[in-house]
Amino acid sequence: MHRSGTPGAQSTLRSALSLLSRTMASGAGKSNRLANEKSPYLLQHAHNPVDWYPWGDEAFKKAKSENKPIFLSVGYSTCHWCHVMEHESFENEAIGALLNKDFVSIKVDREERPDVDKMYMTFIQAISGSGGWPMSVFLTPDRQPITGGTYFPPYDSHGRPGFPTILKMIAGKWAEDKDSIMKQGAALADAIKEATAVEATTDFPKVEQVVVRCYDHLEETFDKKFGGFGRAPKFPQPVNFEFLLHCYHANKNAAAGKRALEMVEQTLEAMARGGIHDHISQGFHRYSVDQRWHVPHFEKMLYDQAQLAAVCAQVYQITKNDRFKTLVEDILVYVDRDLSHPDGGFYSAEDADSLPTADALKKKEGAFCVWTKAEIDSLLSDPIDIKPDVTLAQLFSAHFSVKEEGNVDPFQDPHDELKSQNVLIATQSLEETGKKFDLTPAATKAAMEKAYGLLFAARAKRPRPHLDNKMVAAWNGLMITGFAKAAAALGNKEYAKRAQRAVDFAKKHLKTKDGLLRSVYTSEHAAGGIVQIANPIQGFADDYAFVIQGLLDLYETTYDVSLLEWAVELQESMDAKFWDKENNSGYYLSASGDPSILIRMKEDQDGAEPSTNSVAALNLVRLADAFDKSEYRDRARKIFAGFSQRLAKHSFILPKMITAYQRWTRPPTQVVIVGSRDDKGVQGLLKAVADTFVPWKSLIALDADKDGWLIDRVSHYKSLSTAMDGKPTAFVCENFSCSLPVHDEEALKKRLNEIK
Repeated sequence: MHRSGTPGAQSTLRSALSLLSRTMASGAGKSNRLANEKSPYLLQHAHNPVDWYPWGDEAFKKAKSENKPIFLSVGYSTCHWCHVMEHESFENEAIGALLNKDFVSIKVDREERPDVDKMYMTFIQAISGSGGWPMSVFLTPDRQPITGGTYFPPYDSHGRPGFPTILKMIAGKWAEDKDSIMKQGAALADAIKEATAVEATTDFPKVEQVVVRCYDHLEETFDKKFGGFGRAPKFPQPVNFEFLLHCYHANKNAAAGKRALEMVEQTLEAMARGGIHDHISQGFHRYSVDQRWHVPHFEKMLYDQAQLAAVCAQVYQITKNDRFKTLVEDILVYVDRDLSHPDGGFYSAEDADSLPTADALKKKEGAFCVWTKAEIDSLLSDPIDIKPDVTLAQLFSAHFSVKEEGNVDPFQDPHDELKSQNVLIATQSLEETGKKFDLTPAATKAAMEKAYGLLFAARAKRPRPHLDNKMVAAWNGLMITGFAKAAAALGNKEYAKRAQRAVDFAKKHLKTKDGLLRSVYTSEHAAGGIVQIANPIQGFADDYAFVIQGLLDLYETTYDVSLLEWAVELQESMDAKFWDKENNSGYYLSASGDPSILIRMKEDQDGAEPSTNSVAALNLVRLADAFDKSEYRDRARKIFAGFSQRLAKHSFILPKMITAYQRWTRPPTQVVIVGSRDDKGVQGLLKAVADTFVPWKSLIALDADKDGWLIDRVSHYKSLSTAMDGKPTAFVCENFSCSLPVHDEEALKKRLNEIK
């Protein structure tokens, strides 16, 4: 059941209300410089007693003129531990006074400035072996790193210094011997630059070895009982799923191929049953703190929804299992309802924390999502229509393990925020639950749908989590891909229209004469509800790569050639702004010319999001295959040359790049459909392609009346477009040499399934 509401307008209103309530809760009437920003994260700190500065010249000049070290705090608006550190330390007058006396304090939204985040997170990971947010870094006035960590508690405990002690210690050392600290900072910066350098090599690893190493690592770390990889905490990791689906396609009839698909299916099904899945309001939370996907960290990120929707759509394409179709629909109804701007853009995230009740003063993690047994019994007290001696509450509680004492292990709840609460997890199938009450599958499903609706209505009366209304170009690109792949696999034209609305939004609000902006924001006071900061942050390499990917994916769904035109334009801009011209070995995250960035970094790992260079490499291969341009293929080769050592030694950290590398080593494969797209025969051929999972192919639709721009640019297409006098025809081409024409859907499916 798709619990819906008015999309866009509700989200905009509650974002404003959430910000207002948070500002009131902070209590302080005095504002700092962050009050002039638009980032929801920075605005959350606008009334702290800390004299925060945004990242920029004003802060840097102050640090130099007053000869003070910089305290840099990096986080994002839906980060639970960022909220904790703010409440414990940044709202504390005494700690604020320490920071204001001895430091210049800078706040950065990592989602606005991924370049700043990447640079200093690399340092934190190097000195501590791990990282996370909030990130707390101490810098020299020249922005060179001194020391740092993540979350610091407000007091000394168990031999660990608290935040005030750390502040006093660093301030004291700076006063005693700042020259040594400056030298140390410069040396650390040089070491980071050297360690993160990516140099090209001509020694390419064999693609088969790279694939096998990555596959073996995933199989070894696969949790055979609960799905996923490794133990707790458990993250979705869609890049791993995508890699495994490619492994399946290349080895359909082999044990390894079948096992690859099984790992993806088992994990997605376990996630769908678990508490990481929002059974009432749809979508997926960030990650599970336990091994069995039960207790999540409750924030919901756009980039997770986007990638999971795309993966589930591809699994449905392969299996035709309705469970995965339902999952796609579940994710997309959530995004369209709760993460969508009325003009078509997508918001970034929903917070993990919210007020338990309207009159509560302190937020709790998961408060919006969890239930007591008493609430379930009261809200679902109706008897089941065909079984009057059984209530909805009894059926629902049996299915989702709802208990009087709550169903959360105290070990998973260190702050007692979930005491006596239930996080919904289905430990059996609906059919199995129904059998316990002597109900047919149809009756069980109908009763559960009624229960979902009642709980959705009850939840709507609760205080909602904060909405981060920042609309990031990169994540909008990922979501365009999610809707586009869902539209193709499910044959749902509304999904394609939704993706196109997002493209139109990006062109209107995120495109400039110089390329892309990083993000825009909502404001009830701005014309059209969209606002920008005084000096807009220019797009980063991931913004370009992910939007280009979205355009290519949507083209293969709607066949609108203007999408290819913009993709080509953005690729040219990306090459000019971000390419490493010195080493010819990939894309920097940031463009040249920003003096505040000490080290231009390259994304070199596929994690919660795929890395820029992985997506860019695949984009280039796809563009080369579509346009028969060796320049694209050669630039992809240079990326693989730059990352060849990582691919050879640590292939499992780059599963997305491996899929690009696999495609690059193969001859270009195109499926070209010729004829008027109004013709039912052409539509049937296009549907045959959409129904079939063929990850290596480029789909090209040639309608002489609509695709002149494309036909004129590739001589190969010009000859094909007139080959059959307009008769609906499909050509399967390898290395721009085409098979005999195919006119029948089933014959085309058979030919597509032969592609390995």
